[in-house]
Amino acid sequence: MASITAAARTLRDDSPHLLLRGYGFGKRIWRRVPAGARSAPMGLLGDPTVFVRGAEGVELFYDESRIRRHGAMPGIVQETLFGHGSVHSLDGEEHRHRKATFLTVAYEDEQVERLRPLLAAEWRAELDDWLSGGERSAYDAAVGAFGRAVMRWAGLPGTPAAKTRWAARLAQIVDGFGVPYSPEYALAWLNRSWSDRHAQRLIEAVRDGDLDAPEGAALRAWTWHRDRSGVLLSARLAGIELQNSMRPMIAVARFVAFAAKELHERPEWRERIAAESADRGTLDGGPLAVAFAQEIRRTAPFVPMLPARAVADVELDGQRVQAGGRVVLDILGTNLDERSWERPDSFAPERFVGVEDYEALTAFVPHGGADVATGHRCPGEKLAIAGLATAVTVLSDPGVTILGDGLDVDLRRLPTKPASGGRVQKTGEGARCPFHRR
Repeated sequence: MASITAAARTLRDDSPHLLLRGYGFGKRIWRRVPAGARSAPMGLLGDPTVFVRGAEGVELFYDESRIRRHGAMPGIVQETLFGHGSVHSLDGEEHRHRKATFLTVAYEDEQVERLRPLLAAEWRAELDDWLSGGERSAYDAAVGAFGRAVMRWAGLPGTPAAKTRWAARLAQIVDGFGVPYSPEYALAWLNRSWSDRHAQRLIEAVRDGDLDAPEGAALRAWTWHRDRSGVLLSARLAGIELQNSMRPMIAVARFVAFAAKELHERPEWRERIAAESADRGTLDGGPLAVAFAQEIRRTAPFVPMLPARAVADVELDGQRVQAGGRVVLDILGTNLDERSWERPDSFAPERFVGVEDYEALTAFVPHGGADVATGHRCPGEKLAIAGLATAVTVLSDPGVTILGDGLDVDLRRLPTKPASGGRVQKTGEGARCPFHRR
């Protein structure tokens, strides 16, 4: 009887639909329950699962007395995107102890301020390249600009060209981790292997005294980070966490591609942000650019959901799952939840104008939710906002034009972005032969 039950459960498993439907997966699940429900039944990898959304779903998902993240993320994602043994797989005191170093490295305001001028300088170079006739996409420009800036910020050695190449590898890991059926996934594994070896060598060089790591930089912090027992992390694991301090910034390049799409479709916002930048005399994102960036993060899909396991029997809105079952937070459905947002399906940056404490918005979870120190919210969120707002400011410059072709988005692919990455060229430059476009 047990084997029949297991087989029947496998037949009802919703996992294949995630690959087939991508970001439309959640809508299929919510059709099983009344409109506005906070939870829905589903099956995931053979386990009974409850699918949750909204502020109520966030509060349940990040309640460590009932939910744990360790072991919930499928290995094909965990190992490729985050690395073996990373902070993302920890819970409780182990998680808080390691997370504290991430907070020191990335979350403190002084760390954000250290990165701002580096971002501005790199984006100035990208803008100058466009004004000189370059046609690199917004996405490709962002990978390079964010990569070079965040690696300098992290204290890494190397030429700008070398940093750009490593940034491209890290960006490809992000691009390929969600498509295990494709060659991109195999390439992501190769890039993960190369990056882990390279980061390990950097950690070993600092420990051997062959490389200086600046005070306050991520390279120094992870080189000398000790676990709760006072033991140094292995050089390999320290290198993985070093990458986890940098890669999220590079992953923001996907949001930049979406920003190019939204700015192309909203010229009035480009004009407003360009005027703001001119008044401020800087490419560092002002309040309007930040509000636009926040709305991009709310509406542009990255990962559609996050998994966890129940450590106690849980119930939400009539749906129950026993201890050991899975709880999955609908990220996209929460950011677009009709109970939490006015006109949730409308792109309206003005909703974030004047909002200083975005972490207080329970249903705003583009980089995870709950308290950044005790929960699984990404400590690099401030860095991401600063980088995206700077990119939005540059893309609003009247000297450049965002081209309308290739802005379609494949919502079946995980993760996704506008197909062209958002092509940019100098304003007024005539159409060029398509065979000679870069």
